[in-house]
Amino acid sequence: MMNMQNMMRQAQKLQKQMEQSQAELAATEFVGTSAQNLVTATLTGDKKVVKIDFDPAVVDAEDIETLSDMTVQALNAALERIDETTKKKLGAFAGKLPF
Repeated sequence: MMNMQNMMRQAQKLQKQMEQSQAELAATEFVGTSAQNLVTATLTGDKKVVKIDFDPAVVDAEDIETLSDMTVQALNAALERIDETTKKKLGAFAGKLPF
């Protein structure tokens, strides 16, 4: 069985690795798109919106609702990618805890 000092060192090492992974995720850009790629949303891994691009074909002053729906789709798609990547990257640390 590990002694307490070794466990603490291992936990500190894992904490540093986790912090580094979190920083890498925050700096990574994730892109989500709507149906037919008419709206594209780019977010950082810490869920900040960087930009939203609209295909001119979807911009219609008479149909703002469709533009809104497609924007929501693109944002949600990017958020799903962030969540999946976060789970893969940071979830791996859960099994490495020394206790």
